[in-house]
Amino acid sequence: MSEQIKGNQIDIELNEDVADGIYSNLAIISHSNSEFVIDFIRMLPGVPKAKVKSRIVLSPQHAKRLRMALSDNITKFETNFGEIQMQDAAPQFPPMSFGPAGEA
Repeated sequence: MSEQIKGNQIDIELNEDVADGIYSNLAIISHSNSEFVIDFIRMLPGVPKAKVKSRIVLSPQHAKRLRMALSDNITKFETNFGEIQMQDAAPQFPPMSFGPAGEA
């Protein structure tokens, strides 16, 4: 990926593999005093095992910026398309094992 900063513009290259995206319907977030780790997972009905499809590691400052950006985008989305309806209860997922917990 190439990045060039010109004033306030950043030229970002998006290759085909990344442009296709990865579907995720579960995210697990953990943190230490120096980083946030977000694991994006795809759960399939009737399948008791799920794999992490992507892991993103962020500094605490970038994690907070991500939260602010998501909040802003959800507000804009709901302004254009209406309120996002949430289910009454959180979905129930079977217990998952990811091996030993890492330390940063």
